[in-house]
Amino acid sequence: MTVYLVGAGPGDPGLLTRRGAELLGRADVVVHDRLVPMSLLALVPGGALVIDAGKRPGRPRRQDEVNALLVEHGRAGRTVVRLKGGDPFVFGRGGEEAKALAEAGVPFEVVPGVSAAAAVPAYAGVPVTHRGLSTSVTVVTGHVGDDATEGVDWKALAAVGGTLVILMGMEHRGEIAARLMAGGRAPDTPVVVVQRGTTAGQRVARTVLCELEGVGLGSPATVVVGAVAGLDLAWFTPGPLVGTSVVVTREPGRAGGLAAALEAAGATVQLLPVVETDAPADSGAALRRAMARVGEFDWLVFTSATGVGRALDSLPDVRALAGVRLAAVGPATAAALRERRLVVDVVAEPATADGLVRSMPAAAPGRRGRAVLYPRAEEARPTLVEGLEERGWTVEEVVAYRTVDTGARLPADALDEASGADVVTFTSPSTVRAYLAAAGERPVPPVVACIGPVTAEAARRAGLEVTVVSADQSVEGLVRALIAERGAP
Repeated sequence: MTVYLVGAGPGDPGLLTRRGAELLGRADVVVHDRLVPMSLLALVPGGALVIDAGKRPGRPRRQDEVNALLVEHGRAGRTVVRLKGGDPFVFGRGGEEAKALAEAGVPFEVVPGVSAAAAVPAYAGVPVTHRGLSTSVTVVTGHVGDDATEGVDWKALAAVGGTLVILMGMEHRGEIAARLMAGGRAPDTPVVVVQRGTTAGQRVARTVLCELEGVGLGSPATVVVGAVAGLDLAWFTPGPLVGTSVVVTREPGRAGGLAAALEAAGATVQLLPVVETDAPADSGAALRRAMARVGEFDWLVFTSATGVGRALDSLPDVRALAGVRLAAVGPATAAALRERRLVVDVVAEPATADGLVRSMPAAAPGRRGRAVLYPRAEEARPTLVEGLEERGWTVEEVVAYRTVDTGARLPADALDEASGADVVTFTSPSTVRAYLAAAGERPVPPVVACIGPVTAEAARRAGLEVTVVSADQSVEGLVRALIAERGAP
């Protein structure tokens, strides 16, 4: 039993350490901050318990509650990852959590992360030290109060000189600037403010100390004060969806790819998993029997990456696939096969069930027997089977998984937050139904984006006005279509 206090870095998911990624990949429980990249949660095993410990306006989470969660799950013998923004021990209250675990006798390990104090200025093109300009850096939280009793002596910091990096300081920026100038910092001292630093949604404002109060960027933001803030060694380009909030309704095991693509484009992502996949009612017995006979078939046909995983995990010996050709409904499904080192013979064009029917060759005249094995979702439409049978194939269907509605488990505040987003994405008809059932009377975000015409039609039947439809039924295609709709380059 170990609790790992893991730094997630300041926002760019690529800044997570290898050790952090390894621990997320085998966690039983993940307790995460609100501002960690949502795409990192895709590294978490499907059966793990994921707890949002983020502090939001109107929904405070006391530190002692978080400490108690870590102690409880640690004592239960679980592998617990406490995923914290930046570095756990740099204004992350990681020391308090470590102290609580130590006092409870629960083993813990600290996995440092990349701190916003250095990374965010770097992404804005500002080195915190530079020969001839600054040989020292002071990192401080943006707290104000009585300098003598509250622990932040702004007059003393002003006299220190060098670079001053202020974290969590936007709320009190005007008073902080006034105190620094009162302590001797020149009113024209260069200042850089970076909101959502290191993410594709990064925004940068350049000003001087006497005008800091007028900067209109919001939190989270990092403020750099000093001569180095006058440098502009820009190299990082914000994404085209900067300022756009997007709800991802996909099941947890497959949400990571879409979340990562959206975050890379600059969007702020909220994961709202309204469905999840589960074993069929027979726990996969029929699938295991079918895959044991897979060598009897000419074709093995897949319409989802989930079906690929379920079917191949049930395959007793990969050599049984010798001579069996493989067909995939689209690039994501084909990629799931290639990850298993399997060559795909047919990829549907377009990426729909109808497209797969047209892309498959016709059956040879006089062909008898079970020629096609189709591991499918329990709720799959009959389009593929009917189309293949019309082309002369004999199709054996087997249920590989079922989709379960999990919307009822979602907390009310998460649904409230989703209703205020700019965009909601749907990747299957089941996500449409489950989201609307969970949302109830709450308003739907103004932009409804769907992967593929089938999902779009399900949304329209449910009374939604569909704004974006990705003809290319892939994560990349949906993001491209959304960027085009938002008028971004």
